[in-house]
Amino acid sequence: MEGKILDLLNKLVDGQNEINVRLDRIENKLDSVIEQTAYLTEFRTEVKDFRNEAINQFEEIKDNLNNVEVITASNWRDIAKLKAVK
Repeated sequence: MEGKILDLLNKLVDGQNEINVRLDRIENKLDSVIEQTAYLTEFRTEVKDFRNEAINQFEEIKDNLNNVEVITASNWRDIAKLKAVK
């Protein structure tokens, strides 16, 4: 009888050890997931900032191009006036 109880206790201890090993693996995987999530969150923020900066630069270039078009039109008008004076 005592032998059976000892066997059962040993099986319980072995089972508990296996569960602890599996739990350790799960904790390691969870730590990796948390680390990757933090990295991806930081990367997302950087990409978002880069996108906003690119949009701002694009808008600035667009405004500058519009100014160049207006100035060019004014210059062509002045050239036409100068040609008409001849």
